Amino acid sequence: MAIERQSRRRFCSWIALYLALLLFVGIRALAEIRYSIPEEVNEGTAVGNIAKDLGLDISSLFSRRFRVVYEHKDAFFEVNQNNGALYVHKKIDREELCQGSGACLMELKVIVENPLEINYVVVEITDVNDHSPSFPEKEQTFEIAEHTLPGKRFQLHTARDPDAGINSIRTYTLTANEHFEVDIRQSDEDKIPFLVLKKSLDREQTGKHTLLVTAVDGGKPPRSGTLNVSIIVLDINDNRPIFSQEIYQIEIEENVPVGTSIFQINATDPDEGTNSDIEYSLGKTLKKKVYDIFELDKLTGAIRVKGVVDYEDNDVYKLDVEASDKGTPPLTGECRVIIKIKDVNDNPPEIEVTSLSNTVSEDSKTGTMISLISLKDKDSGVNGKIITSITSDVPFELKPSYKENIYSVVTKDFLDREVLSRYEITIKATDCGEPPLSTVKTLNIQISDVNDNSPQFSHNPLQFYLVENNVAGASIFSVSATDNDVN
Repeated sequence: MAIERQSRRRFCSWIALYLALLLFVGIRALAEIRYSIPEEVNEGTAVGNIAKDLGLDISSLFSRRFRVVYEHKDAFFEVNQNNGALYVHKKIDREELCQGSGACLMELKVIVENPLEINYVVVEITDVNDHSPSFPEKEQTFEIAEHTLPGKRFQLHTARDPDAGINSIRTYTLTANEHFEVDIRQSDEDKIPFLVLKKSLDREQTGKHTLLVTAVDGGKPPRSGTLNVSIIVLDINDNRPIFSQEIYQIEIEENVPVGTSIFQINATDPDEGTNSDIEYSLGKTLKKKVYDIFELDKLTGAIRVKGVVDYEDNDVYKLDVEASDKGTPPLTGECRVIIKIKDVNDNPPEIEVTSLSNTVSEDSKTGTMISLISLKDKDSGVNGKIITSITSDVPFELKPSYKENIYSVVTKDFLDREVLSRYEITIKATDCGEPPLSTVKTLNIQISDVNDNSPQFSHNPLQFYLVENNVAGASIFSVSATDNDVN
């Protein structure tokens, strides 16, 4: 098995090199154009003139079936066959289409036929400031012991803003007061606000403080959301639980069985009695999907799998964990557990027939293209590397395109309808995972007739005997001929 596995890896590496060398062999055209539009524009808004940018003859767009081909169900863009323009067909919500702060790109296939050309158009959807920051809860309450030393930090609820870039959360502000200030910690893409004690509290002077925290984004004009913060001043439990690390990192494979314990955290508290008894909980500001997939044992600190872990859905999860003691008031410590998901080969390749001519003339030249196919695999790395071939014994072959995982099916030998009038082309796509997964697609091709056969007599020369004294007009013999062509 080890030798077979090594041979497969060497074969996959050879295929990758072969595809790189054949990068520019394949279908004609294949240019890439980039446009940019903001989200939420009205339907019918023009994006750009593809035909003009590609140098296509506008008068031939209709006859050449100028169109956009989609790989997903939502047709956000269409083309105008009268003028070659690309326009918005359906209003786009960037936050729904592309989560996160990275560039939101949509790749479109633009196809014309006779001859067949495929071009790629990339449309970047830019963000507009159409969302206000919002907190997961309207109110947050802290119980803080009097005589707590200045500098003590308390994590506030983190506001969320679906907008990206400068339109996302910029800062947090706090109503003017003499005891507290707000401090912001940058953590990856998040800004996490903390309430910082700057002056000691006196319960006998003021037993409760009410503050307003405001999250402000960077849009013009800026949008904001508020959080009401109440501080109840109580007496002393002066040690909070402490984790051995501020950040833990672990790695698990996708498809881990539900109920599996994947990690156990532990915090310590130097206090005694109930002041040192610790309960664990997940932070309240995590994304909902985290709560659906993982659960935390409040007594042991064990993190278990609760739902389906799918690498293709998300490859990393960040869990904010709180440890709270049972003192009066309770004190908390925080840590972050970063769970990285390792990909396994659980998705077979997919074969998409982008274009197909299911009738081919028998006098077609070698190299005539009859179909265009696209391959994709949701897995990553070697698990998503695809090897494809025609498994049936037919006079056709695959030619790779300059773009990875796009192939054209072309004739490799001369065709003869009188020998065989119909072919089934079986295409097999196999990934390089362990174990490898495969998908098979069959194309049915009819061979159309041309007049390439002459009539043939059954006997040539034909000899017969004629008796004398025949009656005039009587039949003396008959002949017949056949032709292998049809119609």
